[in-house]
Amino acid sequence: MTWSTTLALFAQQPKAAEKAGGAAGLSSTNIVILIVAGIAVLIFLVFLFIFFSFIRLWIQALLTRADISIFNLIGMKLRNVDYAMVVRQKIALVQAGVRVTTEDLESHYLARGNVPKTATAVIAAHKAGLDLPWKTAAAIDLAGRDVLEAVRTSVNPKVIDCPDPAKGKQFLDAVCRNGIQLLAKARVTVRTKLERLVGGATEETIIARVGEGIVKAIGSAHDHKEVLANPGMISQTVLHNALDAQTAYEIVSIDIAHIEVGENIGAKLQGEQAAADLRVAQAEAEKRRAAAVAREQEMRALVEENRAKVVEAEAQVPQAISEAFKTGRLGVMDFYNMKNLQSDTSMRNNIAAMTGGNENQPGRG
Repeated sequence: MTWSTTLALFAQQPKAAEKAGGAAGLSSTNIVILIVAGIAVLIFLVFLFIFFSFIRLWIQALLTRADISIFNLIGMKLRNVDYAMVVRQKIALVQAGVRVTTEDLESHYLARGNVPKTATAVIAAHKAGLDLPWKTAAAIDLAGRDVLEAVRTSVNPKVIDCPDPAKGKQFLDAVCRNGIQLLAKARVTVRTKLERLVGGATEETIIARVGEGIVKAIGSAHDHKEVLANPGMISQTVLHNALDAQTAYEIVSIDIAHIEVGENIGAKLQGEQAAADLRVAQAEAEKRRAAAVAREQEMRALVEENRAKVVEAEAQVPQAISEAFKTGRLGVMDFYNMKNLQSDTSMRNNIAAMTGGNENQPGRG
């Protein structure tokens, strides 16, 4: 390599360095642009995802005047709310003419309420002309009652059997004043009172009150024939007692579906009372007999005691005679006269015993 060639190479190095520096600066700018473009594309894709996720529901709400914005949908999504279901129910309520806010639906969902059933019940009540606000329906649903069934019962009253066959009892037992038992079965038509559904008594209370009223009405009848001839008197008597007070139902009618004659309870009770009286009398008689036997035994013991006293007294006679001999108050002739008298008395007693004790027989002086 010559000297002139070496100088030419050194002269070309600064130009090559300038070209390399320009290329490096261009590469850094491109990288920044690419990063910004990637972020923009990512934001655009997120926007498209959100837009296409909620656009259909938002358009439905917009066209039906449901007043639900995109931000409401995003907020429900973030709060883990089934926003599609809420939108559908809000649209149904608005189309039915029911005024309710999105927050009411969302809060009821978050309270673990059944939003579709509650919305259906409110719509049905509104169409039927019943006053059922959303808050009342939500409270009924959260209380564990079937709000939709309650609305259906308000529109279409249902029939309850009294007594309830599911409890194992087929008839109500009641006894008239003449002692005849009547077996009755009633059918109670009730309508739900929506304003008292929360806190009001249930069907069991209606059945119990109606059963009590029927038993009372039959028990106040003088003759069972009156009840058999006019069963409607029972229904009229029971209906006038306001049995549906403080309950969730209104009694529409009470109809006696079946009534029949049972046992003669009065005669049965009288027979049992007579048997009881007989047992009491027998017990009293047995008590008196036992007392008489005891008294007889006491008298026998007393007789034996008196006999013992007589024997004791007779045993003292010889001692007295001996004492009389010793003291000189009794002589020998007196003793023999006493013995003769005793012998004569004994002979007379024996003769009386042989003749039967009749001293007026022939041959006797």
